[in-house]
Amino acid sequence: MNLQEIKILGVDPGTNITGYSIIQQRGRDCQLICAGIFDLRKYEDHQTKLKEIFLQLQEIIETYLPHQLAIEAPFYGKNVQSMLKLGRAQGVAMAAAMTMGLEIHEYAPKKIKMAITGNGNASKEQVAAMLESRMNIRLDAKHLDASDALAAAVCHLQRLKPNGQLSAATKHKDWKSFVSANKNKIR
Repeated sequence: MNLQEIKILGVDPGTNITGYSIIQQRGRDCQLICAGIFDLRKYEDHQTKLKEIFLQLQEIIETYLPHQLAIEAPFYGKNVQSMLKLGRAQGVAMAAAMTMGLEIHEYAPKKIKMAITGNGNASKEQVAAMLESRMNIRLDAKHLDASDALAAAVCHLQRLKPNGQLSAATKHKDWKSFVSANKNKIR
């Protein structure tokens, strides 16, 4: 794959809200093409939610033609049923990407957070703030699932790049260095 021009679809799967983003690397510049969510709360049954994830992701893929999928892996929490539902959402998202010919790359949530903030236990808000700083963009604070999808895509892009960082961004080794460099963003 030519790293001079690549589009990556990032997905944060969920059965109530699924986040997605598309980033494009062109030469030395990385830019956000789109980011958003699929709000699945209006659908009552689980099968309909899974079908919507599949169909809506295929539409995103047909529209933006990404080359690869970077997806957040489900994590084991206290509720086994929730993890199983997340696993199904992830599987459907992966199936949508596979049927459209995308390469698939899966990342654990802690690995994504570590790649973006330098802290595997960072909050969703910290991840979003770091992405805003690094990519010089504004993210919707109401849709942290979209910023989590963006984080998965950026994590994957960093892994593809020889030096492990975005060329057009400043990399901070941890949250403390980010805060000291961005005092104007502290509320």
